Amino acid sequence: MVSMSQEKKKCVLAYSGGLDTSVILVWLVEKGFEVICYCANVGQFEEDFSEVRAKALKCGATKCYIEDLREDFVTGYVWPAVKANAMYESRYMLGTSLARPCIAKKQVQIAQVEGAKYLAHGATGKGNDQVRFEMCAQALDANLVTIAPWRDAEFLEKFKGRQDLLAYAAEHGIPVDATPKAPYSVDENLYHTSYESGMLEDPMTPPTPEMFKMTRDPKDAPDTAESLCIEFLDGVPVKVTNKNTEVVHTEPLPLFLYLNEMAGKHGVGRVDIVENRFVGIKSRGVYETPGGTILREAHLDLEGMCVDREVLRIRDKLSQEFSILCYNGFWFAPEMDLVMNSVDFSQRNVTGEVHLELYKGNVTIVGRNSPHTLYSADLASMDIDGGGEAFDYNPADAQGFIRINSVRLKAYNALKRKLEADSAPSKKRPHTG
Repeated sequence: MVSMSQEKKKCVLAYSGGLDTSVILVWLVEKGFEVICYCANVGQFEEDFSEVRAKALKCGATKCYIEDLREDFVTGYVWPAVKANAMYESRYMLGTSLARPCIAKKQVQIAQVEGAKYLAHGATGKGNDQVRFEMCAQALDANLVTIAPWRDAEFLEKFKGRQDLLAYAAEHGIPVDATPKAPYSVDENLYHTSYESGMLEDPMTPPTPEMFKMTRDPKDAPDTAESLCIEFLDGVPVKVTNKNTEVVHTEPLPLFLYLNEMAGKHGVGRVDIVENRFVGIKSRGVYETPGGTILREAHLDLEGMCVDREVLRIRDKLSQEFSILCYNGFWFAPEMDLVMNSVDFSQRNVTGEVHLELYKGNVTIVGRNSPHTLYSADLASMDIDGGGEAFDYNPADAQGFIRINSVRLKAYNALKRKLEADSAPSKKRPHTG
């Protein structure tokens, strides 16, 4: 429970301008804190940050930082995820998970600049974000104390639901958006938009068509495919060219936003899943990750050309580990450093271009090329014996290769047959009397 104090203590609040964090702001001021608000721009849609600042100051904040983190988010968090082919539980592309350490890092930096000893957030006590924000903060500055109102007994006693929040807002003059609240919650950044809770808690309730912000319904997408060429350097996207219109982007943020635009136009990147939260609760989420979906398909394809088979096998394990650590809030952990450095090593030769088409929700790879390719058409060809002098591949050698690799299969299946025979009921002779 947060206690009163004669001395005003500085607290940096992660502030969205919404009802929850505005109530938390006023509540913290009532509890005797000097509250400094911080709102991160990670690519939210149609957000008026001047209104957010004005509302924060009206509600009692002494300052309000509006930080444009979009470039940092792309280069420092999205690009590492692309290199790792990050995907949690084989389906979720980690849009919210990737943004949290980016946001938390800046919150800690502001607290250090301001001499604040407290941080606060509006994450619920049942979700992943409370873990992500607080684990990042503890990793970056262990002297900071985090206030989590939605776990505070006094706060929970006072605010049992939305009606209590609205009543408190009316009592304290907190401006409330007159727009009817959507029957689900939304988290958005330039990498993705997520929808959960409310009506979506019923796993049989489909998302409504008007819900989606980043992507067009694939059924309504253009009847003509969009042809793109994406170039990578050491696993990082460095150029996109639209072969239909000749539009080119080479800077990280414009490049990624353009991929979002093209993928969204063609209905690419939607998924509706049930996932496992770190806190042990299953959660249903609907996600849009348009540009990220294109990059993952293109990057995986180029790796097939440039990365050795056994390195790929190990990198697959690293991808899974990266995704779990990111999802669970361990971005600044030593094991994540190990995984990232290992992934970087695997990407040294992932340089080249991938040609693809976008059409009605699909990403189709149509070609790829790399100066570091390990692929040889001559070696792979069924029409050329041996594959050329450079490889000295003799098809006759496959006979010994097969024989050696089948030794353990023979031993295993011989034992299996023996055990099955030993455990089978013995056949008895019929009684003849």
